[in-house]
Amino acid sequence: MIDPDFAHRFAADWIDAWNRHDLDAILAHYADDFTMHSPLIAQFAGVSSGRLSGKGAVGAYWAEALRRLPQLHFHLLHVFCGVDSLLLHYQGARGPAAEWFEFGPDGRVIQAAAHYAA
Repeated sequence: MIDPDFAHRFAADWIDAWNRHDLDAILAHYADDFTMHSPLIAQFAGVSSGRLSGKGAVGAYWAEALRRLPQLHFHLLHVFCGVDSLLLHYQGARGPAAEWFEFGPDGRVIQAAAHYAA
């Protein structure tokens, strides 16, 4: 089970890293071979499936997103805990968003998926 203290620490660290536009700090939350799912991957990385794997590929995608969105800032609204995952609901640069994270045994993200308000 995801401990609420872990979930809130992760959320605070993750939001802070994004708000500082610190790509290394963002990527530190993830396993080397994690998979990211996002509808914005097609827009910023040109991958129509919306899925990327590994820190190299996802890092390049996020670097481009940070370059294109210099005003990017997240405001955390809610933290939801699951068995081996959590969901962050936040206000993003484009409106409300939710991001789901699945964690491996070492406490780093092995899979994540971003969701945006329609």
